[in-house]
Amino acid sequence: MHSPLLYALYSSLRLGSISLAAAQSRPNIVFIMTDDQDVHMESLNHMPLTQQHLVSQGATFEKHYCTVAICCPSRVNLWTGQMSHNTNVTNVQPPWGGYQKFIQNGYNDHHLALWMQQSGYNTYYTGKLYNGHTPFTYQYFNVSITYDAQPPENPVGVYSTDLLADTAYRYLEDAFAHPDTPFFLTVAPVAPHGQLTEYPEHWAGPPQVAERHRGLFPNYTIPRTPDFNPDTPTGVNWVAQLPKLNDTMIAYNDEYQRERLRSLQAVDEMVAGIVTRLEDAGVLDNTYVFYTSDNGFHIGQHRMHPGKMCGYETDINVPMIVRGPGIAPGSLRSGPTSHTNLAPTIMKLAGNDISNKSFDGAPLDLHHPDTPLAGTEHLAVEFWGIGLAESYLAGEEEYPNNTYKAVRIHSDDYSYYYSVWCNNAKELYDMKTDPLQLHNLLPESDVSSAGDRDLTLLTNRLDALMMVLKSCKEESCISPWQSLHPDGNVGSLTDALDHQYDDFYERQTKVSYTRCERGYIIESEGPQDFDVFGRSGIHVQARGSVINPHWSLWE
Repeated sequence: MHSPLLYALYSSLRLGSISLAAAQSRPNIVFIMTDDQDVHMESLNHMPLTQQHLVSQGATFEKHYCTVAICCPSRVNLWTGQMSHNTNVTNVQPPWGGYQKFIQNGYNDHHLALWMQQSGYNTYYTGKLYNGHTPFTYQYFNVSITYDAQPPENPVGVYSTDLLADTAYRYLEDAFAHPDTPFFLTVAPVAPHGQLTEYPEHWAGPPQVAERHRGLFPNYTIPRTPDFNPDTPTGVNWVAQLPKLNDTMIAYNDEYQRERLRSLQAVDEMVAGIVTRLEDAGVLDNTYVFYTSDNGFHIGQHRMHPGKMCGYETDINVPMIVRGPGIAPGSLRSGPTSHTNLAPTIMKLAGNDISNKSFDGAPLDLHHPDTPLAGTEHLAVEFWGIGLAESYLAGEEEYPNNTYKAVRIHSDDYSYYYSVWCNNAKELYDMKTDPLQLHNLLPESDVSSAGDRDLTLLTNRLDALMMVLKSCKEESCISPWQSLHPDGNVGSLTDALDHQYDDFYERQTKVSYTRCERGYIIESEGPQDFDVFGRSGIHVQARGSVINPHWSLWE
């Protein structure tokens, strides 16, 4: 039995541990997760203490991704190790998502914190968990906080990240008082997410900052990379219809990002406070510290106003740093990883059996970066619903038909992004030559190749890979080529591009939608079956995932 999990906005729980013999040789784990933090606007470059204590002392995963670029579904994906099409938590509010949907679908009894608790860890959580606890989630001052399900406290005027830091330090003291029991602490500040309550007529505005950080970075501007407010429209659908940003919008956006950077300074100080306390207590050498964000963020790229929810690198490529025993200081990892890998990774670090868990991702080998991991070149991205602009200057703040599936594939030899939107518009970017995703190779293009690869042959392979991944479950998510080639002869895009498979991939049913939906409704997601390459020809096989019914039938 476990004690009930009672989360409020900024809930702070000592979840306790099941009474099990646990040697302290099992590592401690600290997990820090920010909210909407970007990679591509250099936010980490403005966090010197995080650079000092984490980046220079651990491994930075340059190609780490969320699989759905919005808060709640991304967090559910991370804490369960399951893709959103399997949890059916696909947005931030009912009927498609939010904390209520998380509970309704049974995940309040099946997630990482409980699994760690049941394996003998003392577990602690402070900060944002999921959307839908209270209406005060994104307040930066005068927030409410509960300790171990006690009555809420409301410390007036205290900046939320400072309050979380104090709570984290308090929990660390509790953990240090039990030296024979390993601990798992999560700290989840809301920074740098936009502030909602100050902008009641709009989706959001820039975050509030601590008084001591006001006015920092006065000369910062968003990097003027070629994808920033480009002269020529990019992308497809509503993105391709966006007008250029004017000077007023650009100035506002620069200040918007300055406020985001300022809000992260309290997080930066908290990182230093946590690592220093671990070191002072003599446990740092036996502690893994993870740092990431639930999703990324764009401001000005592709002419877009502040926001997320898109499949572009700005939104899905997120910070990921890990320091701990056996991890080379200052190292870089270039292979693609995703939030789906993190729950199994942490379970494995803790010495737990994961064979009985329905994980859609494989654990990462943090200590041997050159060790091959099945499926390391691919990951799946998905989204349902509308696009939102978090700026009062946007005019049109909601963009319909933002439902899409995408495949991101990356290796030393090639790198691609392929997407199919719910109106069946398609995108393909050669990320080696076009990392900013400015030149879509698919619509009415006179381009016949991507690098040295024939465009049609390449697209056929990527589409077949997406057909598996869009509804995959467990092993078919981890090793999707195996679903298409059960003989084991194909394990990568390079293998699949062998010309002996040209007819096989040409004949595959292509990914398509029958209509756009705001949630995961299987009837609208087009064909679900794919062909399998066999020794004596080709035969049709249904996908290897349980078909999710209409959301109204979920209990």
